[in-house]
Amino acid sequence: MLTCRLAKTQSTNMQSLAKQIATTAVDPARRRDRAAREQALILAATKLFASHGYEATTTREIGARAGCSEGLIHRYFKGKEGLLLAVMSSHISRRVLELREHLPFSASLEEEIRQLMSWEVDRMWEDRDFLRLTVQRAMLDPKIARFARLEGPTRLAKAIAERLRHHRNHHVLDDEDIETASNAISALCFVFGFMRPAVLGYHRKESKRVAVNVAKIIARGLQLT
Repeated sequence: MLTCRLAKTQSTNMQSLAKQIATTAVDPARRRDRAAREQALILAATKLFASHGYEATTTREIGARAGCSEGLIHRYFKGKEGLLLAVMSSHISRRVLELREHLPFSASLEEEIRQLMSWEVDRMWEDRDFLRLTVQRAMLDPKIARFARLEGPTRLAKAIAERLRHHRNHHVLDDEDIETASNAISALCFVFGFMRPAVLGYHRKESKRVAVNVAKIIARGLQLT
């Protein structure tokens, strides 16, 4: 009798282990499916938030546009606010990747800073609807403001600093100089690429021209240190 019970217990354990192995085997596919659905929801939310505004956009609309169940927004992102945070994180990740992989290094420090500011001013203008949404939400919600600060200017400044370090061999640039210049470039691009033309109504080309001149001043200041 005892032998039969042990055999039955071992058989049950083996079946349980087999089920676990089978489940583990399909986990990569499930993860890929989830990643695809998350990305679809983020893309849908990005477009709807930018065109309709955060408050006016419903999770039902986002789910329908993404071709996903509305419930997945709560399951994956803990609601609409969590989805907005994911949209912001995805946005800056894309921006940083583009800066690192699609903008070639320049031959000189001055040209590097000039092209950095020119590039970022254009990107800020292209993203004006999204930036307008982010700024509005940050003014209303301290949690969004903290997240925007860490995900936006901070990560962008780090990416800019990486590019400035590329020119260290030709100029005496210490870490403090690079950090200060990177944060200044990031902030000024926001001002000349978004605040002046999109919020205050300055002519876009004039704002970019001023930004490029400021870039020359920053570069010359670094070269004199």
